[in-house]
Amino acid sequence: MQRSGTIRNKRLEDAVHDLLKSRARSRIYVYLLKKNGARTEQIIKGTKLHPSTVRETLSQMYNQKLIFRKKIKNQSIGKNPYLYYPISPIALLKKRAYILEESLNKIANITSSEEKPDDYKPVKINIYERVDQT
Repeated sequence: MQRSGTIRNKRLEDAVHDLLKSRARSRIYVYLLKKNGARTEQIIKGTKLHPSTVRETLSQMYNQKLIFRKKIKNQSIGKNPYLYYPISPIALLKKRAYILEESLNKIANITSSEEKPDDYKPVKINIYERVDQT
């Protein structure tokens, strides 16, 4: 039973890797989805990534709004740790769709100003959510 869960996580990680373009980001994102939030130390243990890689990647993902964090109140002296949570998979897909739209629009509208005819209209590519009707 454990093996099928590992295979399923690997497939999910591969799919997320296609979106995030980083093995470390995909492992962290999938781990946070599975655990519904975790501290840095838990992420390090669970992903088996180097501690500096996890800390740096968490910082990048937070800045890119791929994850969010909440401070944990700590009774001991020292810094209060964060609990990290992933954005929803739908939000992740919407972010990637927007980036893809921007890239496609740039490519579609590449022409020098001399080549543009008088009736030139720029191309606008939109990606819409598809709702299956069954």
